[in-house]
Amino acid sequence: MAKEKTLAVIDHLIERYPVLSSMKEPLITTVDTIIDCYAKGGKLLICGNGGSAADAEHITGELMKGFLLPRRLGEEKKQQLMETCPEDAAYLIENLQEALPAISLVNQIALGTAFANDQAPDLVFAQQVFGLGKKGDILFAISTSGNSQNVLYAAQVARSFGISVISLTGAGGGKLRSLTDILLAVPDKETYRIQELHLPIYHALCIAAEQEFFGYTE
Repeated sequence: MAKEKTLAVIDHLIERYPVLSSMKEPLITTVDTIIDCYAKGGKLLICGNGGSAADAEHITGELMKGFLLPRRLGEEKKQQLMETCPEDAAYLIENLQEALPAISLVNQIALGTAFANDQAPDLVFAQQVFGLGKKGDILFAISTSGNSQNVLYAAQVARSFGISVISLTGAGGGKLRSLTDILLAVPDKETYRIQELHLPIYHALCIAAEQEFFGYTE
C-alpha cells in the first residue's frame, strides 16, 4: 500500500484535470500495483504504437533516471563501485542514479524488424513480453482505441504467464478491457484528446512511484 504522500499525487492530478475524477479508484490501484511490483523486484514492460510508442519511450525515461527527485546511490552500491573501479568511482557515484526498471518494447529495432520479417509482424511486442517478462512484472499497454492488435497479443501473452496488465486507453477500453487487470480509460474518443490526457496520467504515476522509493525526508 502506497504512503499517503504518494497517493496525494493522484489527488493533485484530479485537481488539475477534473475530467479524470471518475478514474480516481483505478488510478490509486495502479499506483499501489506499480509500487508492489517494484518492491518485489519486478519491472515494467511498456508498449504502444505511433504516439503511444512515443509515450512508452517517455515513461521509460522518467522511470529509469531521476524525474523530480534526486536518486542517490546507497552506501552498499557506492562501496561496490569504490572496490571495483577506484579510479572512476567518484565520477560514477556522482552521476549514476537509482532506477525504477522499465523497458520500452518499441525501441528494439533490430529484434523487432527481424521478428517481423522472419515470423509475424503483429507479434513483435508479444515476443518481447514472452522473452523478457516474468511473473510479478507489469505490462503497461497503451492504445487510444484499445484495439491495437499487436498490443492485444502482448496482453494475451502477459496474462498467460502471470504478468499483470495495466492498460491506458480511450473511453470504453476496446478489446483490451477484457485482457486487463487495471483499465485506465480516459473519458474521450478523439485520438489526440485521449493522448493529451494520457500524458498527465503517466507523469503522475511516475511521480508517485518516485516519491514512494526516493522521497527523502532530509
